[in-house]
Amino acid sequence: MTSHLLNNTILITGGAGFIGSNFICYFLGKYPKTNVVNLDKLTYAGDIKNIAELAKNRNYTFVEGDICDIELVSNLFHEHSIRGVIHFAAESHVDNSISSPKQFVKTNIEGTFTLLEVARKFWNGKNYRFHHISTDEVYGSLGMDGFFTESSSYQPNSPYSASKASSDFLVRSYHHTYGMNVVTSNCSNNYGPRQHDEKLIPTIIRSAIKGLRIPIYGNGKNVRDWLFVEDHCKGIDVIYSNGVAGETYLLGGNNEFDNLTIADNICEILDKKLPSNKGSYKDQIEFVEDRLGHDFRYAIDASKIKAELGWNALESFDSGLEKTVDWYLKKYQSK
Repeated sequence: MTSHLLNNTILITGGAGFIGSNFICYFLGKYPKTNVVNLDKLTYAGDIKNIAELAKNRNYTFVEGDICDIELVSNLFHEHSIRGVIHFAAESHVDNSISSPKQFVKTNIEGTFTLLEVARKFWNGKNYRFHHISTDEVYGSLGMDGFFTESSSYQPNSPYSASKASSDFLVRSYHHTYGMNVVTSNCSNNYGPRQHDEKLIPTIIRSAIKGLRIPIYGNGKNVRDWLFVEDHCKGIDVIYSNGVAGETYLLGGNNEFDNLTIADNICEILDKKLPSNKGSYKDQIEFVEDRLGHDFRYAIDASKIKAELGWNALESFDSGLEKTVDWYLKKYQSK
């Protein structure tokens, strides 16, 4: 890792959420001398239990608060002499953005603006890094062929993806207008431990073992590229450490599956690990009304980060999915 980044205090936003909590645990495990301040509002999607293992770490500080609170953010920069930002915090569930878009605009756009403004003024032209974490959903929907690349045009189709696209453009503008040292990464669908229950894979597992219907939107043929969260964490580390200022990097797992296949695979794992006396868990799958504006397919070409920064997704989908099922079985069975 670049020494001037390693030897300073980093502000990580949204570090009690799914990807953020996995990243902080990974990052402090790899760089135990780096200081991390975790700012998280602890909405329903953030869970203090995700970061419980860090409570006694002397290099870790948790602050409950809102990234839109400019006074709080400013105080954190001054109190901790923040020299880097890795920005995860976001409203992220597409269904919620359809029913309640206002909070997505506030958090994802206004919150990103607040962080950029405070960093710009506090750093005052110094070459400290701001890493913005985004999504492949900003690029819209693919047909059966082709892949998203860093040069793909933005075509967001939900309030969630539109708010993330807006934040991406804000970050880009602060590089081109003010010369800030920013990088952006857009990832495909993450899976793994600590993901919120509302997401597809935890919903399938929870519903199956509780004997409930397993809801699948539409005909189940919508395709996503799946990236194991630890591989994503390693990619963020590489980009934050060595990415070129002003550049965007796409991270994907090269694991394209439709939603019905994901459900079938999970049910097969559960049939082996937790046999039901009612037959296969697949019998619980039920198709439900499709999501409004449901994008058909996302798929990422990650050749840029592979060629320029040497990152590859190493976890196979089969092993990653089994690790994920094991984690959720332990969680749900302990309740």
